[in-house]
Amino acid sequence: MNDDAYYNQFYIGLAIAGAIVVVAAILLIMIWMAARRILKLATAALSLVIKIKENTMSIWGLQETNHKAVKILTEAETIENSAGLVAEAFHETEQTK
Repeated sequence: MNDDAYYNQFYIGLAIAGAIVVVAAILLIMIWMAARRILKLATAALSLVIKIKENTMSIWGLQETNHKAVKILTEAETIENSAGLVAEAFHETEQTK
């Protein structure tokens, strides 16, 4: 082979290597752009998650309120039973007089 053939093969190899480098660079740029988009969407999602957390705090408060209401109801029933016993005892003492 003469020098021109070697130069032709060298330039062909250089063009192929250059094309591979360009394709790899394009893929890396696309990955970088996708990562930036994911970061942007994740940031937006984080703000939504914070809002959802703030909006659901009242639900936990409602659950605590329900527990307190059940305790109040239990105490009210106890008072009602005690008042019934007192009324019954009072009625019995009124009949014995």
